[in-house]
Amino acid sequence: MLLHLFDHNLPEGAWEAPAALTQAGISAAVHVQRKHVPRTLKRLEQRGDLTTDKRHVPGAKQRRQVYGLTSNGRSIARELREKILSQYVIKNGEKTLLSELRKGGQATLDLLSFIDEGMTFHENPVVSPVSNPEGVASLDAQAGENLIRRLFARAWEDGKITKDEQYLLSEVVEFLGMHPERVRRLSDEARKEQKAPPPEEIYLDMLRQAMVDGELVDDEIALLETVRIAYGFDRLTHDKLLEDAKKSPIVSEKYLTYRSTLITALQDGVITEDEGAMLSTLRETLAITDVQHASLLAELRDTIK
Repeated sequence: MLLHLFDHNLPEGAWEAPAALTQAGISAAVHVQRKHVPRTLKRLEQRGDLTTDKRHVPGAKQRRQVYGLTSNGRSIARELREKILSQYVIKNGEKTLLSELRKGGQATLDLLSFIDEGMTFHENPVVSPVSNPEGVASLDAQAGENLIRRLFARAWEDGKITKDEQYLLSEVVEFLGMHPERVRRLSDEARKEQKAPPPEEIYLDMLRQAMVDGELVDDEIALLETVRIAYGFDRLTHDKLLEDAKKSPIVSEKYLTYRSTLITALQDGVITEDEGAMLSTLRETLAITDVQHASLLAELRDTIK
């Protein structure tokens, strides 16, 4: 987040700010679900590295909370960027200084998207933010894509999308900061499949994702309320599904076992090639999905010092 905000300045005293500085924009840039963003932003603000404001954002219906770095935050981010750019990566079989691969004015996170976990540089991005029209999203961000796909499948069940359904989808898409072309592709995929899940299942899935860290933040509560009303659920239904979400298998014994192992692997801040292979085998044995792994990884990297 420091690297992203360092490369995208919050205009001082301006009436407008770019979408990249909203929670949705930050979430897309760092390749994690928006669920994991507020906690880190709050910690940065408490540390004195972050400044906030409410600005008009192009395309938004109302003013949005936006974020920028203080002078202290910029100093830390600059030092971090210099450290990263001094690393060596493998390109075409040879060790190359990362700074030599950076194009003029290229954002640091964009440069890093070309590098895999083995520190090998690729000609095309390994991951693409959901704010981009195409490209493979990170495993964690794919959870948002799956949610959009399921919502579209439900909306296309009768062969058309009503105005109310359009409003609901636009609210979710704006919340996730997803590019219209990516949304259109997900809509086409859902329309062709036409295997619409029941609304209760979609809502439960949203609740489970929102409850990954055990709490609902304000933006999630507002979004869930929009979906609840759109689907015609009463409060009792919401409360029942929320209880079901809290009892989700995501906290099963196998999940906790994998979480414990992942914590051990992350103690030094890096997952080595051997640890990655071991974790992959463990996921297969415990039936841990890639999405669950990615969500855990985002959560633990945010909390482990």
